[in-house]
Amino acid sequence: RVLFRSWFVIMTAWLGNTATAWCWAIWGAALIALAFIDARTQYLPDILTQPLCWAGLLASSLGWLSVDLQSAVWGAVIGYGLLWAVALAYRLLKGVEGMGAGDFKLLAALGAWLGWQNISMLVLLASVMGIAHGLLRPRARRELSPHFPFGPSLCLAAVVILFWGHG
Repeated sequence: RVLFRSWFVIMTAWLGNTATAWCWAIWGAALIALAFIDARTQYLPDILTQPLCWAGLLASSLGWLSVDLQSAVWGAVIGYGLLWAVALAYRLLKGVEGMGAGDFKLLAALGAWLGWQNISMLVLLASVMGIAHGLLRPRARRELSPHFPFGPSLCLAAVVILFWGHG
């Protein structure tokens, strides 16, 4: 709860008591929940990712975000399509699943909020964070399972982009 409350305080302190601040506060709360859920279960529930995507499109259409609606729509499309294509290529090359569809849906939602212009930086940052996480995990955990959730890296990278001049 402290993390959620702190996020709301940060957003309203940064952006004032505005619709934009409340949009980003709700966005951040959803990302916190998604990151923790994925870290524990390696599952990103549709009940959070899909409304997050629609909320980004709606907030953009109402002018509550600095991202225009066209950039938001293309952000969602490119976000989903990019990770879907990566997962398909991996499956064709290796013959096994390498990424869950929840990651596609999360990147679609993040694209709706941050716009298509930020997708490449978002994926780059999340990938670097994911690689660092994979390398820094204790060896015993790596031997138990080579798989680890990508959602927390996507969420953290999105927050970095938000504070890096977006919003």
